[in-house]
Amino acid sequence: MKKEKKAGLRILVVDDERTIRRFLRATLESNGFAVAEAEDGAEALEASISAHPDVIVLDLGLPDMDGIDVVKKVREHSKVPVIILSVREDESDKIAALDAGADDYLTKPFNAGELMARIRTIMRRLTVNEESTVFKDGKLVMDVSRHSLELKKKPVKLTPVEYDIMKMFLVNPGKVITHKQILKEIWGKDEGFEDAMHLLRVTMSNLRNKIETNPDRPVYILTEPGVGYRLAEEE
Repeated sequence: MKKEKKAGLRILVVDDERTIRRFLRATLESNGFAVAEAEDGAEALEASISAHPDVIVLDLGLPDMDGIDVVKKVREHSKVPVIILSVREDESDKIAALDAGADDYLTKPFNAGELMARIRTIMRRLTVNEESTVFKDGKLVMDVSRHSLELKKKPVKLTPVEYDIMKMFLVNPGKVITHKQILKEIWGKDEGFEDAMHLLRVTMSNLRNKIETNPDRPVYILTEPGVGYRLAEEE
């Protein structure tokens, strides 16, 4: 394992392909990040503690253990954001990684600019204090103390459930939130129940009707097909 620089935000890159690690190091360092590397799950778990990373970029196909298991073990001791890079395209793999605690998922081959955009999103999220009174994302403003939401400075009347869902999105701007995560957090239900999924779809439809100009073409709450939802960030 290579040691990271002692400057800038620290990114831990975990991939068993040296060429990928070399490319990611060059990309990240050129954007001012310090980089640590690990080539398997064991090294990744060690470095997740010793290197004190601010973000982990993790491949799922590691030689000694599955990347999803790495995420689960990291989550036992740390909330450090994890971005998955993987050749796996199946929705089931994305859902499993996100439900295990990953923050985002990019499929290989990936665009370096897209990776940097995802990292910037996470950096902005790192500055959000969940105990804050006010959450802002573009034209959406939520005031927790007043239990209110405004869109373009106009109040939006929400049900308690809709409010709790919007808070999940505003606390995690740009992050994919899976169906299972919403169902467990809001209703305490498992996604295996069809009535629970129907309840979620109806609630999301009602919420979009309240905040979207055209609910059929949403610009705030975006659907990640088969996976969940993401709050779009203002450019």
